[in-house]
Amino acid sequence: MTAPLLLLANETPAPAQGPLATSSPADDELLDAYSRAVTGAVERVAPAVVNIEVHQPAGGNGRGAGPRELHGSGSGFVFTPDGFILTNSHVVHGASRLDVALADGRRVQADLVGDDPDTDLAVVRITAPGLTAATLGDSSTIRPGQLVVAIGNPYGFQATVTAGVVSALGRSLRARSGRLLDDVIQTDAALNPGNSGGPLVNSRGEVIGVNTAMIAAAQGIAFAIAINTAQFVASRLIRDGKIRRSVIGVAGQNVALPRRITRFYGLPVESGILVVSIEPHSAAQQAGLHEGDVIVELDGQPVAAIDDLHRLLTETRVGARLPVTVLRRAERLVLEVVPTESRPHDAP
Repeated sequence: MTAPLLLLANETPAPAQGPLATSSPADDELLDAYSRAVTGAVERVAPAVVNIEVHQPAGGNGRGAGPRELHGSGSGFVFTPDGFILTNSHVVHGASRLDVALADGRRVQADLVGDDPDTDLAVVRITAPGLTAATLGDSSTIRPGQLVVAIGNPYGFQATVTAGVVSALGRSLRARSGRLLDDVIQTDAALNPGNSGGPLVNSRGEVIGVNTAMIAAAQGIAFAIAINTAQFVASRLIRDGKIRRSVIGVAGQNVALPRRITRFYGLPVESGILVVSIEPHSAAQQAGLHEGDVIVELDGQPVAAIDDLHRLLTETRVGARLPVTVLRRAERLVLEVVPTESRPHDAP
């Protein structure tokens, strides 16, 4: 039988192991560095973060009651000293009145400058002295694994901070309008309803994204629109109040192409857009497109799906004469189409 091990009075016990072990000075220093990075980023951007209260008209309740008003809220951030605020389109779209609560407690009424449901971005403006504007970063320089901090007002809890990392870059996300958002940032920083429109910042406190969505049934999957995209959209909204895009006036669906056709014509795609209908007096009708045609190329660029056509129909192509390649039965045709400026709810 082995004798029990006795600890003499002048002996020092070995360091504890496992979950009860105390942290080492090196661990404490790392934790302090992480905390300093997060708190530093928050201190830089928090004065620019706002809570947006949204008032929307609504009909009666169906029992003879008169019109009533719906209320909602979201987040945003001041990005210019003269009061322009970035937020999400779905936060402010259709609002009859917007009230903004600033970080210092002031409340001011805001005006909608413009919103773009296709990128889920909007700009509102307030008039108030002494505003602090957030510093905008460069989303093209961020990397997966990089520390990020989200600030917003989930469920009305103002100035809530969550932290995480960039989980992935270059994601695609379907906007509520049906268009595909490209170059979306995926993060595991916790987002909840009310965070929409708030800033996603790096460790230097620079805004690298606009928080826009989370997957409710998942944990740690949230998305932000890259700030480089947001800056471009914001500049157009401030200039024009909207984003100009072009359309040719077709409704279509994605279809696979027979392999013998792709091989015979040497097509760079294996699918295209089947033209289901054509709007009267549209660019497509004037170009001679027919229902049943399959679009495979526009302006020398391959078109494998409707999303490809959306990407190509930018404002720069409004009024431009563009070659469009279609398959009509087994024949390949090249027609000339002149896209027009889109209106809300237009087909591509």
